[in-house]
Amino acid sequence: MRDRIGAVLLATAIFALTGCETTYLSVPVPPNASEAAQQLDALNVEPQHSMRGYSRERFGGGWRNQGNDCSTRELVLRRDGEDVRTGSSCNPIRGRWGSAYDEQSLHDPDGVEIDHMVPLANAWRSGADQWNDARREAFANDLVNPELLAVSRSSNRAKGDQSPDQWRPPNTRYWCTYARSWITVKYEWNLSVTRAERAALREMLAFC
Repeated sequence: MRDRIGAVLLATAIFALTGCETTYLSVPVPPNASEAAQQLDALNVEPQHSMRGYSRERFGGGWRNQGNDCSTRELVLRRDGEDVRTGSSCNPIRGRWGSAYDEQSLHDPDGVEIDHMVPLANAWRSGADQWNDARREAFANDLVNPELLAVSRSSNRAKGDQSPDQWRPPNTRYWCTYARSWITVKYEWNLSVTRAERAALREMLAFC
C-alpha cells in the first residue's frame, strides 16, 4: 500500500517556495470507481480504535502556514472557488463556492468551511492514533489527496466525525465522488475501515 506522506511534505515545500497563487493548486481527483473498489478491498478491516488521547492539537491544532502567509484554508478557498478575490493578504474576501454536499451556493468566505473528507477523529480511530504528531499534522493539511473540500457550514457540522455508514451527503449525485475520495484517502494514508463503513462505501460506489 502506497504512503503519500512524502508527496504531502514535498507539496508543502513547493508552496513555501512559490507562494500561494491558485495556479499552483489543482483539485485532487480520486481514482475511478473500479480502482477505488480495488483500493477498498485492500484496506484493513478492524473495529474502531479508542479515542483515548485524541485532540485536534495532536493534528497541529490549526491550519498550517503554506508559505507567503497563505494558510491551508486560504489555499483551499482559492482553489475551490470561482472569481475569488483577496485583500492585501492571501485571505479571500469574496468569491463563489459551490458546496457539493448539499448544493448550496455560497458567496461569503466566512460562511465556507473546509471539510476533512476523512475527519480527524475518524482517522484517529482508524490508525492515526499510532502516528507521530508531524504525520498527523501533514494529514490534516493534505493538499495532494482529496482530503480537503470547501463546503457549507451546515453540511460540515451535520457530518461531524461520522463515517459513511453514519452520514452521507444529502446530494446523492455526489455519493460516487464522496466514496471514491474517502477510500483513496484511507488507502494512501494506510487507515483501516470498519465492516459497516466498507459496506456503506460499496453501496455508494454503485452510484458511479
